[in-house]
Parts: sequence; C-alpha cells; structure tokens
Amino acid sequence: MRFWLFIAAANGFLAVALGAFAAHGLKGKVPEADLTIFETGARYHMYHALALVIVAWLTSQISSGLAQGAGWAFLLGIVLFSGSLYFLGITGSRALVLATPLGGVAFLAGWALIALSALRLPPSP
Repeated sequence: MRFWLFIAAANGFLAVALGAFAAHGLKGKVPEADLTIFETGARYHMYHALALVIVAWLTSQISSGLAQGAGWAFLLGIVLFSGSLYFLGITGSRALVLATPLGGVAFLAGWALIALSALRLPPSP
C-alpha cells in the first residue's frame, strides 16, 4: 500500500504543479488551444492520481495482481496520455500524438482492473 500511496501523492503533486505552470507560466505564451490541451493533460493526470489512491487502498485489502496491474496501467496512462498532451501544449508539436490514445487505453485498462479487483473484495459485514 505504501508504494502506491506514495506514487499517488507524487502524481497529485505533479498534477497541481503542472496545472499551476499552465495557468501562470504558459498563459499568453502559447496559443490558447495548446494551453487547453495542456490543461486537459493536467486534469486527467489528477483524476488518475486519485485513482492511484484507490489502488493503494485495494492493495491493502486484497492480495491480487489485478490491483497492482491497475496501478501500473494508470501510471502508464499518465505518462502516455498526460505526458503527450503536456509535450503538445508546450511545444505545439504533434510528434507524440499517437501516444495519447495509447494512454487512454491504459486508463481504460486500469479502470477495468479496478472493477475486477472490487469483485475480489470480501463481502462487507
């Protein structure tokens, strides 16, 4: 649990820092459309940092590779999806555009693995 909680917190921190960077460091320096793309990356980064908190909790409740797999899928999704949008927002380059949908698929896989992990939780009293 400690590992995933640390990863969640680190990613939450990064999402906030990068969102602030977009609002204060990029505004007026990049086209508005690129700023919006960057902010989308930060928003999904934060959503999935919070999802990593769920992963941390699940790993404390069950010993299943499914929850671990969800964590790695979310982390991969953050790197590919949010990372590619950060790159596009800062540079305007679409060189990493194919990474974005792959990151989206990783996010979907993570949520599917969370759902499967939930089915392995013991029933509540």
